[in-house]
Amino acid sequence: MLGTSVKQWEDTEMKLNLWFNQHKQLLAGTVGGLVLLSWLIGFLKFDTAALVVMYVGGVIGTVPIASRAWSALRNKTISIELLVTIACIGALGIGEPNEAAIVTFLFLFGDVLEERTLAKTRSAVKDLTEMAPQQADVLQPDGTLEATDIDDIDEGMQVVVRPGGQVPVDGIVVAGTGDTLEAVITGEAKPVAKVKGDEVFAGTTLDSGTLTIETTAAGDDTTFGQIVELVEEAQDAQAPVARFIDKFAKYYTPAVLVIAIIVGLVSRDISLAITMLVLGCPGALVIGAPVANVAGIGRAASSGILFKGGATVASLAKADTLMLDKTGTITTGKMAVHSVAAFNGTANDALGTLAAIEAGSVHPLAKAIVQYAADKGAAETSVPDMETIKGRGLASADGQYLVGNARLLTEHDVAISADVTAAVSAAQEAGDSVVILADHGVVRLVVGVNDIVRPDAAAGLAALKRAGVKKIVMLTGDNRTAAERIAADLPIDEVQAELLPAEKVEAVKKAQAAGAQVAFVGDGINDAPALATADIGVGMGGGTAVALDTADVVLVRPQFETLSQAVSLARGTTSVTMQNIIIAVGTVVLLLLGLLVGIVHMGSGMFVHEASILLVIGNAMRLLKRRA
Repeated sequence: MLGTSVKQWEDTEMKLNLWFNQHKQLLAGTVGGLVLLSWLIGFLKFDTAALVVMYVGGVIGTVPIASRAWSALRNKTISIELLVTIACIGALGIGEPNEAAIVTFLFLFGDVLEERTLAKTRSAVKDLTEMAPQQADVLQPDGTLEATDIDDIDEGMQVVVRPGGQVPVDGIVVAGTGDTLEAVITGEAKPVAKVKGDEVFAGTTLDSGTLTIETTAAGDDTTFGQIVELVEEAQDAQAPVARFIDKFAKYYTPAVLVIAIIVGLVSRDISLAITMLVLGCPGALVIGAPVANVAGIGRAASSGILFKGGATVASLAKADTLMLDKTGTITTGKMAVHSVAAFNGTANDALGTLAAIEAGSVHPLAKAIVQYAADKGAAETSVPDMETIKGRGLASADGQYLVGNARLLTEHDVAISADVTAAVSAAQEAGDSVVILADHGVVRLVVGVNDIVRPDAAAGLAALKRAGVKKIVMLTGDNRTAAERIAADLPIDEVQAELLPAEKVEAVKKAQAAGAQVAFVGDGINDAPALATADIGVGMGGGTAVALDTADVVLVRPQFETLSQAVSLARGTTSVTMQNIIIAVGTVVLLLLGLLVGIVHMGSGMFVHEASILLVIGNAMRLLKRRA
């Protein structure tokens, strides 16, 4: 019977605590409203009614805190809630309900602020899982295709992927040709040509052509599946950062309780002991850190910087090593014409011909060329219908118009001069994709197309160096030539290229093992594991939902200036938070010492106590005016 009663009491206690947690805002608002109402009634000279209202506010505020203190005690933990409870009960007992009501309001309000600012929503794993391929068209022995669940596909089975389709498995191309978009895996923005014998990855998209793929891995065993697993592992490995106040409470709460008991026993003055508890109640400490975080996070949000909680602010403030993805982070993630070399005529005339040929294509390279021609005012000319030559480019039926690579021109007996060869080589060395236009047997244009660097990258990275970031590292799945070309014009200390997602994670872990506090900046699904593994993950706005969900900090405006602002605000917020903690603890220590030597009394002590609360709030509000 006793066991049943205890169980019933524990269930009731759990339900009460759950209700209190779900209605923190209502409780804080009620207590705060009662405090204001009491002051108003007192101003109207209805002192007894004002006192009653203040008592009601103090009791309502104390009950949920006392319930949490009791739950902590049952788990053998002496929490700040216990100190607040004893102090408030004592304040009510000695006729100071205003102190009880105000302290509990501040405590509950601090909880509300903390809940709003420190809560994180991480749905990255769910989003990744939903994006994973679910079915594949499996080639049967009789040549037909059968839609098959991914879980039923084994190594060695052959699947067929058509244009616009998602590659469902990791495998080797055994028939067909096409271009795949692999940014989801490697971060590479350019389409990658695939021919027989080439490797393909699940989760990538077939931009053009048709491929028959022999499966080497399916489902969770694919590179895409491993990305999901890496995110899960990284998130599981990230233990929550313990709040400073909780750590401090382990020593502070018992110390104040013991001191108050000793003072009461020695002086035989219960009022003095309770006054010590009241003045020792850490009101400024309770509100100081959350309000600083709220102010800093609010100021950041107005600048397009979203911090997912106060712990991320502190982590970013300590970051000394910045690791960045290239495509979509350092670069815009969009293809653009990087170089144009004209031969045998004007560039604009040739651009008009090339744009007319590419106008009907949805290929990223074609779109970039058409846009460039339009920007240059090149008028499209009349051209015949073009046919696709696999692995080469486009050719008119009579072979008079050719657009593609040098191999296409050679096969059509177009002479390639030393100047053209030099232009092609220069573009390739710069990491560009090369498109050559030949018109009636004569080379007219050599166009280099590549992803372009964000205009503010150089200034933004330099600002980060000035802000205290010691090392900047580029991690990319792109080829080394293209990566080093981009890094050469930026204040980047190290380049690691041709990396898969797992290798980016290893690079982050290696830096952490060497003692670095790593911030990783990325925007793609392939960046999600590294974002989750780094000490602080920063997602660039406009990136994939997965990267932004996984990131601890999101830059709504994908600019490096915004990133440097984020670091500056994080350091400012952390500094103010520590200042508030010092002010709060210092005030309590001085009040207790003053009380013991007789120069501080309840009235003066309460005045200083409340002044310290206003001081930490005012100090935090400076962040709202801080230049981002």
